[in-house]
Amino acid sequence: MGLFTRGAPQITEQQVLAALSQVQEPELGGDIVSRRMVKDVKINGGAVSFTIELTTPACPLKDQIQAEAEAAVRALPGVEEVGIEFTANTRRPAGIPEQAPIPGVANVIAVAAGKGGVGKSTVAANLAVALGLEGARVGLLDADVFGPSMPLMFGVRGQPEAFQNEKGEAMMIPLEGHGIKLISVGFLIDESQPVIWRGPMVSQLLRQFLYNVAWAPLDYLIIDLPPGTGDVALTLAQSLPLTGSLIVTTPQAVATADVIKAMEMFKKVNVPLLGIVENMAYFVAPDTGKRYDIFGVGGGERLAARLGVPLLGQIPLGIAVREGGDSGAPAVISDAPDAYAEVFRQIARQLAARISVLKFAAA
Repeated sequence: MGLFTRGAPQITEQQVLAALSQVQEPELGGDIVSRRMVKDVKINGGAVSFTIELTTPACPLKDQIQAEAEAAVRALPGVEEVGIEFTANTRRPAGIPEQAPIPGVANVIAVAAGKGGVGKSTVAANLAVALGLEGARVGLLDADVFGPSMPLMFGVRGQPEAFQNEKGEAMMIPLEGHGIKLISVGFLIDESQPVIWRGPMVSQLLRQFLYNVAWAPLDYLIIDLPPGTGDVALTLAQSLPLTGSLIVTTPQAVATADVIKAMEMFKKVNVPLLGIVENMAYFVAPDTGKRYDIFGVGGGERLAARLGVPLLGQIPLGIAVREGGDSGAPAVISDAPDAYAEVFRQIARQLAARISVLKFAAA
């Protein structure tokens, strides 16, 4: 039977919306109609199409929402085809201070660690690329001024081009690697020269990286902080409109003890804690498949429980992860088994979902 067969029941927009009102937003609660996520309903005979606006392009439950929405509409008499498109609106979370927003940037996420050597920059780089692979517009600011690593990790060289904006302000165009906008002091100095600057000079440079770089439009700006709770991390935490902080740790006790200090610092300056990522969680021998807990076990889980934040994921040790960082090809784009690309992508989805949950909780 054709779409315009005489006598076929006419489908109305009200019927479609009523059906979709039975579909729940699994992370935030409430149905997708009352949350105003359903847009642009179109009906052409037995063909129904509409758009669902997600809170993030990296929504981890997008497939579930799509399946339930399609089933709900197909159950209506007369429906023969269902077309669903997805968009995303990563609006700035309510309750985040607006004293110095970065124009055109929806969310600013600080990636921090209590101590060095836990793979913080590796995690930051791979999460940035993972969010980009999910469809988000992402930038990465390498704020580890004394040990910049992003030029190497992304395989990007060169200096940012300068221009004047409409206000006459000097601006920089960020470089790009793997679809991510990048700024690092490593693009501005000879890589063989140490950065020997006092705190005020570093703070001034970081402010330029935040407000004199053409970041917009971005869904997420990832900031790779220096390890510890020193001057740079504290200055950024106090002055930036941060959406939240993500803490990277390894399982052993000495690392988790330092994490508590870092997380307490963010709490004192009212920066939301988005969660914990446990890096180097374990090692799987490629020849035997046997698992080895080289740095202990359970540190991230204990921290998450103690501090009341989610453990967003555990990343195993993998040779391909290290090789990707050294070669300028982040592991998340690799198909090597020990690159753990899907682990990074799942953490990115969980991070995006966590931000959405906090945003609506504060609304």
